[in-house]
Amino acid sequence: MSRPEDNNVADRPAPPRWIKPLIASVFIGGLVAFFALGGDEWLSLEALKSHRDALLSYTEQHYWSVLVAALVGYTIAVALSIPGAVILSLALGLMFGRWMGTALILIAATLGATLVFLAARYLFAAAARRRLGARAQKIIAGFHDDAFHYLLFLRLVPLFPFWLVNLVPAFTPISTRVYVAATAIGILPGSFVFANLGQSLGRIDSAGELVSSETLAAFALLGVFALMPVAIRKWRAKASASNTPADQAGHD
Repeated sequence: MSRPEDNNVADRPAPPRWIKPLIASVFIGGLVAFFALGGDEWLSLEALKSHRDALLSYTEQHYWSVLVAALVGYTIAVALSIPGAVILSLALGLMFGRWMGTALILIAATLGATLVFLAARYLFAAAARRRLGARAQKIIAGFHDDAFHYLLFLRLVPLFPFWLVNLVPAFTPISTRVYVAATAIGILPGSFVFANLGQSLGRIDSAGELVSSETLAAFALLGVFALMPVAIRKWRAKASASNTPADQAGHD
């Protein structure tokens, strides 16, 4: 499913020298500004609940302006890997309801993740790939066997941080369209869960109540289903390889 032009990243012309420092400055500057302005204090469940009525009132008065600002803000937060995506998802569910909130989370998170992926791929992937050892190369090769289903699994099952799953595929030959499709499909269930929780924010008292064991089990089950095509394909390949010598002997 990967397009050749997406796979030959190492063959692309090197970007201008000033691009990498600029991207690094924007990333570091964004994180520094976030913490310097107390963003980590605002992105908390307590702060969200205490400003619940004000957020709802302002959203009602300036619906479309707030919607655009929320979409852009969430995208930037994901692109800069700012901690607090769960709280932002709850906020969107609170302000826009479960359905519009889900749509906004899905679009913004996919856009932000894709920006991280593209930046890493076209600016740093070639250099990083040259420094990878043999073991890392084998791991990446395994990821390449079925990029869509592997990435879908990683999106569905929260085994690794979201920012890490955004970054790692940039060092593989996965195509951009496969990355976007697997990301959008994989984060859809979680987007709905958090938007739905955000809509009922008044009933949530602690961060521990955000995701139940049943919800995590459901995500794990979805992840297993995502990997089933990969397992079946490998089983068929092994079965075919083991049967070939016997078939040839029978014909002889």
